[in-house]
Amino acid sequence: MASRPVALTIAGSDSSAGAGIQADLKTFAAFEVYGATAITAVTAQNTLGVTAVEELPASMVAAQIDAVADDLGVAAVKTGMLSSASIIETVAERLVAHGLGVVVVDPVMVAKGGDRLLREDAVDALRERLLPLALVLTPNASEAEVLSGRPVTTMEEAKEAARAIRALGPHYVLVKGGHFGEDAVDVLFDGERFTELPAKRVATTSTHGTGCTLSSAIAAGLANGKGVGEAVADAKAYVTEAIGRAFPVGAGHGPLNHFYRWWR
Repeated sequence: MASRPVALTIAGSDSSAGAGIQADLKTFAAFEVYGATAITAVTAQNTLGVTAVEELPASMVAAQIDAVADDLGVAAVKTGMLSSASIIETVAERLVAHGLGVVVVDPVMVAKGGDRLLREDAVDALRERLLPLALVLTPNASEAEVLSGRPVTTMEEAKEAARAIRALGPHYVLVKGGHFGEDAVDVLFDGERFTELPAKRVATTSTHGTGCTLSSAIAAGLANGKGVGEAVADAKAYVTEAIGRAFPVGAGHGPLNHFYRWWR
């Protein structure tokens, strides 16, 4: 059997398996990419919310990244919940040390239920240390507002935010449209032009882990050798279908159907 490319997710663990590293690994598998992990925090959560968070020491996060990068030949990296300035600084340092340049950064700040997953003092570290290393950055409207310092309630505002955020260092900025507008239109900015990626909004509560899934799907596409534009378009289509084909899990915001191609 032919070998598969390796993608590394550096993120938090979700006990309900709808988001975080569990969602990332499901997504990597759906794209036929071998997934490896560096866990930054363990959360106790379900479809109703987060009840506890235990952050791992930065040294342990570094050790996990080193162990994977030294042996597995990482083709792409996705970062998710990093929670603290020390972890962000450590992750940035290890990415540079291992020459890992194909990096998709999902700037996870708040969970679906409103629980904060990134400390206030870590936002500056995110801007200054990690964003310049990102090939693709995938903020939702709220995260784009924090990073750009401007409101994001319309497509034009999303484009202006993307322009401001790109000045912080990422090569591509994908502002997700799930939180504004009639339809879920994402916008990708490469520094010169904007590409809109439309999708009909799906009426469902099965939206837990959409951001994690989108960013890991982009990383999987890049690991498979696709260009950024194609990887983003494929990831958008995958997430839209996974939302539309989700089945009920839990009493709150349920997970996507990551394996809709096989589970009917």
